Amino acid sequence: MAKTAKWVLISIAHFTNEALSIIVFNLLDLIDFGLCFVYKVADFFFESEWKACYCCSHKEAISSSDGNKILVSEKALSLSTKLQLEEVSDTLYTRPSLLTELSKVAVAELRRLKVKPFVVGSTGKAAVGSTFAVNSTVVEMLKEKINVGQNPRWSECDCKRCTSCCSSSKQSLFVRSQGPQDNPREDVLFIHGFLSSSTFWTETLFPNFSASANSTYRFLAVDLLGFGLSPRPTDSLYTLKEHVDMIETSVLEAYKVKSFHIVAHSLGCILALALAVKHPSSVKSLTLLAPPYYPIPKGEEPSQYVMRKVAPRRVWPPIVLGSSIACWYEHISRTVCLIICKNHRFWEFLTIFVTRNRIESFLVEGFFAHTHNAAWHTLHNVICGTGGKIDRYLDQVREQVNCQVNIIHGGDDDVVPVECSYNVKARVPRARVNVVQNKDHITIVIGRRQAFARELEEIWSNAKS
Repeated sequence: MAKTAKWVLISIAHFTNEALSIIVFNLLDLIDFGLCFVYKVADFFFESEWKACYCCSHKEAISSSDGNKILVSEKALSLSTKLQLEEVSDTLYTRPSLLTELSKVAVAELRRLKVKPFVVGSTGKAAVGSTFAVNSTVVEMLKEKINVGQNPRWSECDCKRCTSCCSSSKQSLFVRSQGPQDNPREDVLFIHGFLSSSTFWTETLFPNFSASANSTYRFLAVDLLGFGLSPRPTDSLYTLKEHVDMIETSVLEAYKVKSFHIVAHSLGCILALALAVKHPSSVKSLTLLAPPYYPIPKGEEPSQYVMRKVAPRRVWPPIVLGSSIACWYEHISRTVCLIICKNHRFWEFLTIFVTRNRIESFLVEGFFAHTHNAAWHTLHNVICGTGGKIDRYLDQVREQVNCQVNIIHGGDDDVVPVECSYNVKARVPRARVNVVQNKDHITIVIGRRQAFARELEEIWSNAKS
């Protein structure tokens, strides 16, 4: 009887979650659709330019007929080694919902009415790009009142901490270094996860390494492109290649790193695998914390499958609701960034005041230190868009990268399921998996700082020369 009652309760809870999710996410579909028009108007008013979005984009719309150019978010880009079409995840412009067809009908109607798409640039001239037409007289009237070419954008924070980040993608990433700077015996590269920064390592592990480790290793913790104190270029698509290239330029080349250990968390694990594959003879050990690896079933489209795993459009648990909103809704997630990130100083103060500093302040600061453009594109192009690549990366790590592979996962992780780590081991049998009970996605590090620091030192000392 007890088992039957439990089964009935679980079934009711599951049904309630499913039914409520359908209602909530259909409502969110409508809200996001409406916000699309709101931001079109607001962007034009503040920046004298209709900003392109992915609402009405389709795969056919991003491929040119001559094969020399591609269109991404309705912007023409030269096809070069820095940006390949395959680097852009189709989840950016294909997120099925009840309003997808409505969007297509709206665009078709605008075309039928001969409303030619264009974007108004700083010169006032029209260029192909947007789905809305603007009377040039209005543009001339607003020219004197609008700060054209505003950087940061109107919906982003303009405080000293945020504006200190250069806007050019050609600038170096911000790197925190500890240990011998001249001729270190070995280097260790730390890569943080999504919506985080290098302080995830420097405030937890760096103070807890032994004197011996501090004299032997040079620790290099990097802020990824678009996060922390690194540049947040508005014209970047934050692809895997862009992230990896920036790490190579800002860390490996700038610090003249020859061989190195890698410690990566969550999203950072994807970048760590890409680096290991690109530098197979230089990586001495790989330590992956909560790697988000979802094997793709036969017949499934990789990026779409990963998006559904990461963001399954469910209202419970709350972490799933949050990830679903961040992944499925371009304009709602931008609104969240507008409310939270633009006013991060207030929210940081309020969080510390309410929790009495129970929540580490550096975690709060790292969470707010990004733009919507950086978070949105990184989420889709790196986490979702690499779904079809990680299998290949893991195969190359297994066969071509001769280094230790250690995987650590929190037993209570509700962001990345423990199964992901075992999936990695199934692909790379020599990998060692350590599931730490009673720890989650964050406390796997901040909840065991000294113990984890000792574990890392042991991993490095046992690594092959």
